[in-house]
Amino acid sequence: MAELIEHSGVVERTEGDTVYVRITSRSACGSCKARQACGLAEAQDKIVTVATPGAAEYAAGDVVTVGVCRSAGMRAVVLAYVGALAVLMAVLVAAIAGMGWSEGAGALAAIAGVGVYYFVLWLFRTKIEHTIQFTITKI
Repeated sequence: MAELIEHSGVVERTEGDTVYVRITSRSACGSCKARQACGLAEAQDKIVTVATPGAAEYAAGDVVTVGVCRSAGMRAVVLAYVGALAVLMAVLVAAIAGMGWSEGAGALAAIAGVGVYYFVLWLFRTKIEHTIQFTITKI
């Protein structure tokens, strides 16, 4: 079985075959004992949507563990960050070195290229969502 990345959370609600789980995402320093003193620690609540045929077994307030396959997490990072960086650099180099544009115009074109990249990702979001499967278990 593939290695899972797991987080604990609390069930917010269930609808049909879907469970909505609130997860508190912490920065790297979130577990540091001095986090209140330095003020750099961040914590964000996120709602994760988990499709499962056993959704009726869960109720609001249940403490659960939500997992995702490490390879799916890596795929998400590549799509979100590495792909955007590749588009940014490719458009920037093409605009400045290939077409002889000024650095400012090249930078604007590169930012526009990243915008188009994220728009294309948004267009294919339903296809991408089906490649990332979450698991859920009661604690």
